Amino acid sequence: MRILAAVLLAGLAACAPKPPPAPPLAFRPVTFADLPGYAADRVAEALPALSRSCTRMVARGTAALDGLERYGTGQDWQPFCTALNALKPGDDAGLRRLVERELQPVAVIGDGKPEGLFTGYYEPMVRGSRQRGGTYTVPLYRQPADLVQVDLGEFRDALKGQRIAGRVRDGRLKPYEDRTAIETGALAGKNLELVWLDDAADAFFLQVQGSGLVQMPDGKQMRVGFAAQNGHGYVAVGKVMIERGLLSREEVSMQSIRAWLRANPSAASELLRQNPSYVFFRELPAPKDDSDGPPGAQGVALLPGRSLAVDRGLHAMGLPLWLAATRPSAQPPYDDLPLQRLMVAQDTGGAIRGAVRGDVFWGHGPEAESIAGRMKHPGKIWLLLPRNVAARLMAQS
Repeated sequence: MRILAAVLLAGLAACAPKPPPAPPLAFRPVTFADLPGYAADRVAEALPALSRSCTRMVARGTAALDGLERYGTGQDWQPFCTALNALKPGDDAGLRRLVERELQPVAVIGDGKPEGLFTGYYEPMVRGSRQRGGTYTVPLYRQPADLVQVDLGEFRDALKGQRIAGRVRDGRLKPYEDRTAIETGALAGKNLELVWLDDAADAFFLQVQGSGLVQMPDGKQMRVGFAAQNGHGYVAVGKVMIERGLLSREEVSMQSIRAWLRANPSAASELLRQNPSYVFFRELPAPKDDSDGPPGAQGVALLPGRSLAVDRGLHAMGLPLWLAATRPSAQPPYDDLPLQRLMVAQDTGGAIRGAVRGDVFWGHGPEAESIAGRMKHPGKIWLLLPRNVAARLMAQS
């Protein structure tokens, strides 16, 4: 009887309707007192990032930010941005008063979970030359003229934030060459070489980061930035290495991957080509100082430690937000340190997918590389929205 009852109960459980899946994006209003570390942050350090983004957002006028109506229009952000421009650099108290008066914090929940993954990226320094010769044999390519980039959100609202790329053949958009084809000569002879590097691994990681500084033989620096991508999906090499047993999940970092590539040069090319995604570059103005980062997806200069890359299909560029996570120290033993601060969504990336997912920009130099390469920590985010926008958002939720 017990066996029969167990079978009947199992059958009833299997027939019972399953609960609906949690939404990919949900919000919950909170107070500023709920933001971890809010009282301790030097919020005025984020002023340059906020100001740069405000200029772009206000210019939207009556249009929704990035076509995402839930985050309001340029006009909705006008009062906050106008008052922001009146603040002086370093005015922590003034910025706090403004933020608390004009904005409402809302917790972000993705797939029913308030916690997600936060990583880091930086602007690498590599060695290169405008002419091929000697050790400079690895090209960074400009965007090919026949590469077509398509913003799918312009065709369907449900596809906002999604993009593809390819080549038009016989009136149809077809996939462009993948990494293997490009690295084995698909673009040779087309005069697309922007600069030649002396290390294939450096070229690969430069594509992962999306921008970088190239140290030239004459001592000058050349800044290169993202121009286009070949349209193929991004495959994390670290994940491939875990699957092959080359590194454990705990061991994987940019530093450990680079060390393996250097120790196994004969296998490096095959491993890197497991990622079919390929990035094309353009030359950018050289940096003026350490705070002058490369432009992100919003088109404004990134600010080290205050700019965050997010999923553009879910979050608009320019949104101020509060991040509560941890990050590794720059020096051994790489202990975890609190990372609780005001940030701005100013960039995106192929591996940044999900409502509670972010990539912190750390700038350039050895310290930035050390932190970014090891950062893969859990965290939470809260968006800071104009009060009228937050009220509408909560009414719709």
